[in-house]
Amino acid sequence: MSLPPEKASELKQIIHQQLVKMDVHGRIREVLAETIREELAPEHQQLSTEDLIKALRQRGIIDDVMKELKFITDGNEKERTSAAKPSTHFIDREPPVLKKSDGSKMVDATTMLSICDPVHMVLIKTDTFGETTLVASYFLEWRSVLAAENGITNVAVELLGVGTESKVSAGVLNIRLEMYPQLDKTLSPEVINTQFALERQKTAEKERLFLVYAKQWWREYLQIRPTHNTRLVKIFAQDENGVNHPVCSYIRPLRAGRLLDTPRQAARFVSVLGYERAPVIGGGGGKQEQWCTLLAFLCRNKGDCEDHANLLCSLLLGFGLEAFVCVGTKGKGVPHTWVMTLGTDGTVTFWESLTGHRYIHRPIKPDDPPLVEQPKPLYPYRTIGCVFNHQKFFGNCQPSDAVEVCVFDLHDESKWKPMSGEAIKSVCPPGSTSSVPPFPPLCDSTIDAPVASNEIELQLRLLVSEHRKDLGLSTVWDDHLSYLLSPALAAYELERATSISAGNEEFQDAVRRAVPDGHTFKGFPIHFVYRNARRAFATCLRSPFCEEIICCRGDQVRLAVRVRVFAYPESACAVWIMFACKYRSVL
Repeated sequence: MSLPPEKASELKQIIHQQLVKMDVHGRIREVLAETIREELAPEHQQLSTEDLIKALRQRGIIDDVMKELKFITDGNEKERTSAAKPSTHFIDREPPVLKKSDGSKMVDATTMLSICDPVHMVLIKTDTFGETTLVASYFLEWRSVLAAENGITNVAVELLGVGTESKVSAGVLNIRLEMYPQLDKTLSPEVINTQFALERQKTAEKERLFLVYAKQWWREYLQIRPTHNTRLVKIFAQDENGVNHPVCSYIRPLRAGRLLDTPRQAARFVSVLGYERAPVIGGGGGKQEQWCTLLAFLCRNKGDCEDHANLLCSLLLGFGLEAFVCVGTKGKGVPHTWVMTLGTDGTVTFWESLTGHRYIHRPIKPDDPPLVEQPKPLYPYRTIGCVFNHQKFFGNCQPSDAVEVCVFDLHDESKWKPMSGEAIKSVCPPGSTSSVPPFPPLCDSTIDAPVASNEIELQLRLLVSEHRKDLGLSTVWDDHLSYLLSPALAAYELERATSISAGNEEFQDAVRRAVPDGHTFKGFPIHFVYRNARRAFATCLRSPFCEEIICCRGDQVRLAVRVRVFAYPESACAVWIMFACKYRSVL
């Protein structure tokens, strides 16, 4: 049901131009003043949103706006809008007419009843330090409004917690649903309830059949080798509400529009989203099962390794690569997920979604003579149990599940036991009505990177000065040296995003010119994925190298600090900070 970002932007621009042309804002102010003056009793001092909307509707202002928004329905009519890029500002010109599309006219109630996508609502709590917590995730069935006589219905829904609190009430939310423009003909509640029952029955039957198939597949897998029951073969996973879904349904090809340009930039974006394991109540060192839906993950801006791997795999599929999520272990047997791509030339590449690092996999051949040189794995992965994407699922049935000896020829059924593609398609989109919601389009960042960089830098200067004052040291800042640190920070981020290092020679030359003979220069770069200056400063002080710079003593000490915020979609960001100092060397 969602529009692509560029279409949504175009629609917003058209609506804005129409509102400006009709002077709707001025008319609303007049209605507001008149309503307050005439209709509010002296004892009422507040005007609700409902009162204002009612007044606007009575005076016909809303109807006037809707009449002015014309739609082209004749395919032969000449288009009055250009397909050129949308302007970044609004200009005074004839209002464009919306081009014909799937949403160019109001469909009837029966057609809308067939649109079974729910409205996914996520409740996030943000504390004073900017830390986010997922409170509730709710799927609203909106189609009850199709039976409302006046196109308006009120719904009270109970929001339940997530994870270990998925059975605990988080509160009640009162929702007002209104269909606008109003439908010519509404549906009866009986028709709507019958449709809901049929959908539930159809979905339940498909899920039941897939469960029967999955159990049979698992029995066959265990018969190959008894030790297979210890391998990490993940067929189902629980979402934030504790509901089980096939793991393949967490993956869909995701195109980032113009927000991300390359697969490696996509990997960088995923890596700067925060990492946080699902909370566990009690001890024992166990891991809480929770694979978040994409909207919940993006709204919270942090998640576990499975959330990162699912998003990265979806983005790489969107870029046209053959990508899979790998389920296995890393050092010390810790369960882990990462992403793998298979090149047309047979190259196997591992992508670590938490760091953005890439590793080429070359399997060790244990049967080779001892004198034959074997590749040395650089990746941190130890074992692998299965790989999957939105269409395929393979269980590792090679004699050893050690990653270093695995051969990733997924067409060889003696090495990888496949699941039926038809079975997966029956419960995973686009071949079915999945209980996992459609992926939302990525949103552009709302962070003003230069402003955010300046703010953090000023706060860090203040924190450094206060810290040195407590040590009985004065602080003199060198603005020129601070500015010279910028190229280094840009080069660090470029290397993380592209694996290409550039610009180091110019940076070193500029620093040599800025540091006089007989003086010493020290610099310390550090990287964060949050914008809390106090928290970053506390982390920096834990590094002996950084503390040595911040607490530098000597003759003619000059300090420098530079902050560079790099913004990514969904307001994720990479924050690079470099502290530096120069001082006269005294023997």
